[in-house]
Order: sequence, then C-alpha cells, then structure tokens
Amino acid sequence: MPADDHERDRELLKRAEQGNEAAFAELYRRRQGGIYRFALHMTGSEHAAEEVTQEVFLNVIRRIKAFDAGRGSVEAWLYGIARKCVLRHAACNRAAVPLETCEETAEEAADFGRAQSIESVRRAVLALPEPFREAVALCDLQELSYDEAASAMGVPIGTIRSRLSRGRALLGEILRGAALRCLV
Repeated sequence: MPADDHERDRELLKRAEQGNEAAFAELYRRRQGGIYRFALHMTGSEHAAEEVTQEVFLNVIRRIKAFDAGRGSVEAWLYGIARKCVLRHAACNRAAVPLETCEETAEEAADFGRAQSIESVRRAVLALPEPFREAVALCDLQELSYDEAASAMGVPIGTIRSRLSRGRALLGEILRGAALRCLV
C-alpha cells in the first residue's frame, strides 16, 4: 500500500481522536470492506463477518488512543483488532459455522464452473488451521505486507513467512484433493 494511504489513515485517526466524526466515517469507509472480507475468510459466515466488522470499529471508538504508530500502520492495527474479534467470536461459537453462499459472487460469476471454483477456494481457506488461515487471509487475500501482517498478528515476520508458506502448501493440497474427488 502506498505510503500516502498510510499517512491518510493516520491523519483520519488523529482527527477522529479529536472528535471529528467525518474523519471517523471516512476511515470506516476506507477500511471496513477489507476488515469484512478478512472476517469472512476467517469465519465463513457473512453474519459473523458483519458482527466482527462492527465490533472492530466500536473498539476503535473506545480505544482510539491505543493506536501506536511506532508499532505499525493504522491498517495493521485494525486487522489486529479484527483478529482478536474473530478469535473471540470463534470461542463463543464453537460449533462449526457453515459457509454461507455469497450472492454477489454467484451473480458475478456467469459461469457455473467459475462459481464452483470460487466456492472451492473459500472452503479450502476455511479448512486451513487458524494460524495458516490468518496468514493467507492477511497476505494473499487482503494484500498486507509481511510487516503489516506480523504487526496485526503480533508475531515476528519470520513466523508470518513460515505460516504463509505452510498455509499455501496446505491450500494446494486441499484444492488438489477436492479436484481428485470430483474426477472419481
């Protein structure tokens, strides 16, 4: 992400901390989509993703002074909050949550085969163990840098690299296994 985007986020957060509601609203508009997609990739539930997104921004309002620019970007801070919200949600909802169909994706995918492929990838990502799923969701799906993902997850950059490598390998195995089952 360009440095000016990070600067813009910091500026908006600073203005929001001073009580500027328009600045908070703009920060929300800029970042809520990514937070929602991350939560969806982690939970497999549109409803849970909506709840997590709302909880993240409520946390921002309550703890706006907790942001420390020395520890990372605003975006990484938001993903860190989202990660904790997802973990809390998972702890409160131990039962497996079925993957809900995303109507937008089905409508956008005119070809049934493409829709099935997208669904297979979503299910494969959800099948990854949580640490690998987080790394894949943050780096590959949300396109955070390794530094930003490490900051969001509170782990060293080497841990991100190894989890991402293992997560990608597992994802490939899962997808190959699904393809083989379709051939039989």
